[in-house]
Amino acid sequence: MVKILVIDDDSIVRVLLERTLTQCGYEAIVASNGEEGLEKALHVRPALVICDWLMPGMNGLEVCRQIKTTPELSTTFFILLTSLGSIEDRVKGLDAGADDFLCKPIEMNELKARIRAGLRLHQLSRDLQIQKQLLEAELAEAAEYVCSILPEPLNDPSIAIDMRFIPSRQLGGDGFDYYWLDSDRLAIYLLDVSGHGLRAALPSLSVINLLRSRGLSKVNYYRPSEVLRGLNKVFQMTHRNDKYFTIWYGVYDRKKLQLTYSSAGHPPAILLSPNAQGKTIEQPLKTPGFPVGMFADAEYTDADCQIIQPSSLYLFSDGIYEIERPDGKIWGLKEFIKFLRIYHSMPRHNLDLLLDYIQTWNTKKQFDDDLSIMQINFY
Repeated sequence: MVKILVIDDDSIVRVLLERTLTQCGYEAIVASNGEEGLEKALHVRPALVICDWLMPGMNGLEVCRQIKTTPELSTTFFILLTSLGSIEDRVKGLDAGADDFLCKPIEMNELKARIRAGLRLHQLSRDLQIQKQLLEAELAEAAEYVCSILPEPLNDPSIAIDMRFIPSRQLGGDGFDYYWLDSDRLAIYLLDVSGHGLRAALPSLSVINLLRSRGLSKVNYYRPSEVLRGLNKVFQMTHRNDKYFTIWYGVYDRKKLQLTYSSAGHPPAILLSPNAQGKTIEQPLKTPGFPVGMFADAEYTDADCQIIQPSSLYLFSDGIYEIERPDGKIWGLKEFIKFLRIYHSMPRHNLDLLLDYIQTWNTKKQFDDDLSIMQINFY
């Protein structure tokens, strides 16, 4: 039975409304003041509230505000009983969260019609709320799956890999992974799909699964440029799929201490190594190439780099440096690389410390873009 709460300090109005509602097949609950009405609303969670505006103590506006800010009562339809007829008063009522108004003296046919309309809207709100909860649950499951498919940190005598991923929404389009091609050569990559949310997450997961299974045909996985060409054939943009992605892909040979890499529109990887005098040398690693999916005939090239031990390589998406500072300017890649050098000189290379610092530049609760970073230490 539908529950309707009546809040009015006039006993005659309470009796009249309770009798009318009961005759119409509703369960009527009554309260004689705002405090009692709010308490009963929290307890019975009515579908609809009919509340007098002018009452001693807590008036109808305050009851309405508190009910509308209570998550459990957010879909409750609220009708204010009032003898105040000015536009200014109705604006106050709407600002407080009232859904409808009913003027005193009450005309019963109008009351019944407004109740029927209010209950229809309440049911619609409830249905939408349930659908929203189901969608959020499904997105949470999807986010959990994304986290489960991302790699665990690697701790090997010759190489260590750590990584972090912070999506701008519940799901994001960044992806990264590493896998051994043989006992001595390790593939490492990080990609960034255009856009955010679920539509960006799906292509990212597809790339990770495809590369893990080595499902690209006629591709030499030891040559990064061939991997990018293979991905570009599979993930071409169409009128139904407007997604493209940037990627940095490298293969490290720990016997030769050589890194072969190729990139497709992605920010450069940053290699920080000591020179003969013990000073840190910064080396951006990037090759020319359009993002994967933009052009079917895009070309990609390889480059080689000798690794001096100990060194650290940083792969990241542009969300880690395209951050609006408190002064309205963008932090930028140059400033981020400057901070990487400072971070690299710290005794502990903990990515949580790096992200805590970056968060101080972010003026918002969430980042505008997905943020990911991989830290590869060569020993």
